[in-house]
Amino acid sequence: MKIIGLMSGTSADGIDAALLEIVPSKGLPKLRLLCFAVFPFPNGLRDRILRAADAGSGATAEICRLNVLLGELFAKAVISVARRARIPLRDVALIGSHGQTIAHLPDPTVEYGVSIRSTLQIGEPSVIAERTGITTVADFRPRDLAAWGEGAPLTPYLHTLLFRHPRRDRIVLNLGGIANLTFLPKGRGLRGVLAFDTGPGNVLIDGLVARLTGGAMGVDLDGRIAASGEVDPRLLRWLMAHPYFRRKPPKSTGREEFGPILIDALLRRAAARGIAEEDLVATITAFTAQSVAFHVRRDLSRSAASAELITCGGGANNPMLIRRLQEALPEDRLLTANEAGFPGRAIEASAFALLAYLTANGLPGNLPRITGATHSVILGKLVPGKGFRGIR
Repeated sequence: MKIIGLMSGTSADGIDAALLEIVPSKGLPKLRLLCFAVFPFPNGLRDRILRAADAGSGATAEICRLNVLLGELFAKAVISVARRARIPLRDVALIGSHGQTIAHLPDPTVEYGVSIRSTLQIGEPSVIAERTGITTVADFRPRDLAAWGEGAPLTPYLHTLLFRHPRRDRIVLNLGGIANLTFLPKGRGLRGVLAFDTGPGNVLIDGLVARLTGGAMGVDLDGRIAASGEVDPRLLRWLMAHPYFRRKPPKSTGREEFGPILIDALLRRAAARGIAEEDLVATITAFTAQSVAFHVRRDLSRSAASAELITCGGGANNPMLIRRLQEALPEDRLLTANEAGFPGRAIEASAFALLAYLTANGLPGNLPRITGATHSVILGKLVPGKGFRGIR
């Protein structure tokens, strides 16, 4: 099957589209990346998404409109990536769309006697299916949440297929908006995998730089601001006392915990203590690396301290973040996903192509030991394309 996976991450920097060929086999399916492309959002759309995603903001009407608008843009991304690969849309069996996360609230709350775990991803799949004519599977997280899981992370299945090694322990670290890791013990396959969100990836660095520059910059390009500053040990200790780090896996997080509210608190502390802007960015960069190292040391086996650590996501392109990560985990060998054999930017979109394949074949896509769900479930909602007669 040729399947397209779609992803727009927590950083909301555009649409990733990966066209994969997936071949069934007696064991795990085999896959080959045929084409990958990135489609930046139009000017101003990222700000609208982030405003809607930030806790306490985002009118219902705006989210409703964004849902359809993103569906239209995801559909255009499908058409464009197939055209780049020179593959007719009629030859694409499925689309798997993660959508754009607006809120992720996996911690249960009780309302009217009912325990609620909630998440919201937008990018209307009905629009995608209608515009492309291709059966679309979307909204993967809620079913796992409904089974009392965290709804995340959902990429470890793909990480296992791509990066497991018979003789080496490996950690796949996605430094997206939120950072998550997958530990792959040597020679064990899916049964030995452990994965969870470690905390912030780029979300605090990007958000802080945007605040400090009045929106003139959205990222710390090449880690230059962090490189010009010094880490404030006292502020770093305060950050490492964040309640999220006291939780043991399974666990996941989002902008609700590591977003504007925390940035507000950081700026207040920096102003009270006269911390320079470049020192603040340097400290947040070190915090991101230290939060990963903390979880590696506490929650993984001893062998993880000398594993191969494969980095992907936007943070893998930040030299200062990678330097701090290597300093925090000196015995681990760091390499990029590209160096390990698969384009790093294509990983998340490819994961949702794989999950669409599993869903269409009636196979569960969650790993309960990782998400905390009570059982395996088939993920996602299927919107039939034109002439749909089921997937065989």
